[in-house]
Amino acid sequence: MVFAVDITLKEAQEKVDEWIRTVGVRYFNELTNLGILMEETGELARIMVRKYGEQSYKESDKHKELADEMADVLWVLLCLANQTGVDMTVALQKNFEKKTKRDANRHKDNEKLL
Repeated sequence: MVFAVDITLKEAQEKVDEWIRTVGVRYFNELTNLGILMEETGELARIMVRKYGEQSYKESDKHKELADEMADVLWVLLCLANQTGVDMTVALQKNFEKKTKRDANRHKDNEKLL
């Protein structure tokens, strides 16, 4: 599967769905995918705490790539979005609106961030 340099969230959702239907046979059920999302998030956390935190690398972690772990998380999230009928483009736009309205001054007024 070849990608353009830039890919929209909608295109990503469509490509994940196409891959699942042609290579992956079918989606795992939603609860299984939720568990997989937690596993992948844990793998991302493991790399982050070793790269940016204070833990040292284990031999088994040395060849894992941060970008790949992030992509794994995104992949499963897009699977869940497809399975539950969520348009991630619309969801992200609404999330920006929510955060902008809710946090218009919150972070600017936070002395801890100054």
